[in-house]
Amino acid sequence: MARAGGRYSQVVAWLKILLPLSALALMSTMFLVARQTGSEAEIPFAEQLREAGRADEQVGSPYFAGTTERGDALTFEATRARPVSGGRIAADELSARIGLTDGGTVDFRAPNAIFTDGSAMATLSGGVEIDSSTGYRVRTERLNAAIDRIDLESDGEVRADGPAGTLTAGKMRVLPSGPGDEVQMIFTEGVEMVYEPQNSGVSDE
Repeated sequence: MARAGGRYSQVVAWLKILLPLSALALMSTMFLVARQTGSEAEIPFAEQLREAGRADEQVGSPYFAGTTERGDALTFEATRARPVSGGRIAADELSARIGLTDGGTVDFRAPNAIFTDGSAMATLSGGVEIDSSTGYRVRTERLNAAIDRIDLESDGEVRADGPAGTLTAGKMRVLPSGPGDEVQMIFTEGVEMVYEPQNSGVSDE
């Protein structure tokens, strides 16, 4: 019995060591799988670059499409994409469209764009133009855009032309007013507007 008790004690002692190690290994595996299936797959153009087969490869005319939790459609395309330092992807002549659930659209384009792994954000620069189906065209030098939801924010002054006239502001943001609500274009920080009434079509004659 003493011998059996000794073996039992040894087994228990080993289990005390092996079980925590097994749990640690399992947690590590789950962490690695989460990393592999998460951020990189969500970056626009990452799949095309992987298919190119070389870390320093570039691809022409890349395309990416996704959907937000609200059901809005997001598409990105460019003339060229290539990997850059820090796990980022650079794109030239980027064009993007947000197809809103209510049927409206927001289009934006820029000469340069950087997508950053893990941040779900893109930085557009070099002169950005934004067109909305409500009739507004906005220009700004730099824009931060989410790639998994509706959220655009200028990184500086904007100028907008629309049905009501011309507007300048220190900041602009495009986002839903609340969960499931319509998307709004909000101008802040020193807003100035020149009202230009539309031609009523009535002649002076």
